[in-house]
Amino acid sequence: MSSELTTTEAVIEVNGVGKSYHMYERPSHRLWQALLGKRTSFYKDFWALRDVDFSVQRGQTMGIVGRNGSGKSTLLQMIAGTLAPSEGDIKVRGRVAALLELGSGFNPEFTGRENVYLNATILGLSRSQIEQRMQSILEFADIGEFIDQPVRSYSSGMSVRLAFAVIVHVDADILIIDEALAVGDAFFSQKCMRFLRDFQKKGTLLFVSHDAAAVTNLCERAVWLENGRMRLSGTSQEVVEAYMTEQHVLDRKGSGEQDVVVTRKVRSRAEDLPDFRRQVMREGGVENRLAVFEFNPDNVGQEFGAQGASIFDVQLQNERGERVSILEGGEIVRLQVRVELKQSLGNVIVGFYVKDRLGQRLFGDNSYIACRESPVGGDAGERLSASFVFRMPVMPSGSYMIDAAVASGDQHDHTQQHWIHDALEFRAMDETMRFGLVGIPMLEIEVCKEQE
Repeated sequence: MSSELTTTEAVIEVNGVGKSYHMYERPSHRLWQALLGKRTSFYKDFWALRDVDFSVQRGQTMGIVGRNGSGKSTLLQMIAGTLAPSEGDIKVRGRVAALLELGSGFNPEFTGRENVYLNATILGLSRSQIEQRMQSILEFADIGEFIDQPVRSYSSGMSVRLAFAVIVHVDADILIIDEALAVGDAFFSQKCMRFLRDFQKKGTLLFVSHDAAAVTNLCERAVWLENGRMRLSGTSQEVVEAYMTEQHVLDRKGSGEQDVVVTRKVRSRAEDLPDFRRQVMREGGVENRLAVFEFNPDNVGQEFGAQGASIFDVQLQNERGERVSILEGGEIVRLQVRVELKQSLGNVIVGFYVKDRLGQRLFGDNSYIACRESPVGGDAGERLSASFVFRMPVMPSGSYMIDAAVASGDQHDHTQQHWIHDALEFRAMDETMRFGLVGIPMLEIEVCKEQE
């Protein structure tokens, strides 16, 4: 079926979708409702989901984020066809395989092998197809002799292994995953991630996770649900960073901090503008260089914090402390973050993250451990300067962003005073490495025959 779809056609369309449940104060009210029908109502409507609109193109990976109870699982169940919407409509084109919750679709009294036949049949495979793929399914699940034991005796990790092994082998056009990778050991999670990356080359993926890094890493776009309604839709980095900012603000307000200010900004990236450096550098024979763009407080990403301190400058310097505009991966650099205190603060912590174009955090650090024996603070109007000296990795070609932050407190209990997403941008100009997220500077590479 997937071969009949064009690459620009939406394979999932969610239009004005809502889901309501009848909430009864007493069990007897259900009986009265059944007897009297629509003549009177003994219930109140609870809308778990309402006014949700989005579409997913063929071959696209869409992430869904939101707190527990925001309607994520309800939405996925409606897309998978196990729930019917109360309003609106959902169109799905293609074979869907879904892993929505632990043990979903499994009969606990059946053995694992019997549940493979049951699940795979529901997902559209014939018995002969299941038998042809059974050995491969068992190898992927890797649960040994437990395959012939009742599923009720399985651990949560074993149930996920078996369920994931089945959906891997049903030739789905659309795959729906709801927090399945949060259970199980690291080796199985890596196996699943390898499969998902291969699946992305040919299929459509709908992915729900509380792991922000997994969403930004896997997904092109994302939807943020809050209290059953869409809060934001956009690129995965934009949505995840806005969501994580909001959760931080709510957590701090829950601790009694009310003065947390969020400034909504979208940085204009240099990759969207003509780059005169690239051609000039190539003509000059310069390779493996990083172009660094100056900090501009009017061109940064989203900001938030309690405003007890403000970051007013972020820059990359060479070993001599000079601001640089061109770097070469492998040299020693200094990242300087300058802060102005707006009120008296003790135990000031300054930190940073380096992110790739997808918003995935590559590396970072903060000043807490290095300065905990002699914490730094000050009065309103004073300025502090934090420096991080490290060897710049060799970066694959592309755009990178640095988040900068200043907080007060300690590593476990602190208040974010000012956090700037996308404070500073730099770009790797040339493709000098092929594998991995970053490259480490190699001191020596040699291959030789051993002497007998």
